[in-house]
Amino acid sequence: MKMLVVEDEQGLAESITAYLSKEGYRCEMAATYQEADEKLYLYEYDCIIVDLTLPGGDGLQLIETLKKRSASTGIIIISARNALEDRIKGLEVGSDDYLTKPFHLSELTPGSNP
Repeated sequence: MKMLVVEDEQGLAESITAYLSKEGYRCEMAATYQEADEKLYLYEYDCIIVDLTLPGGDGLQLIETLKKRSASTGIIIISARNALEDRIKGLEVGSDDYLTKPFHLSELTPGSNP
């Protein structure tokens, strides 16, 4: 499974990528809205993990754009925004799951029980 981790906090992005790679996933990273948008335009991913607050744009807008291009791509939002309204909006625009920071890395893999 090919995944894109869209996260501007370098340490967290590297931790997520290292963990998922160890679990057998192929991972790429993007640290800005622009970088993520370019990668999503050029390549296909089975799943993206996206933060909502990104340099240069909003993760929700990125999700909306992606869903127009590829409705089958799985999306997991990771965000410090933990208000109910944010979670509902994230799911309404097309994400499959919404994890609030901090979270345990095992929550990113199917069938996990942290």
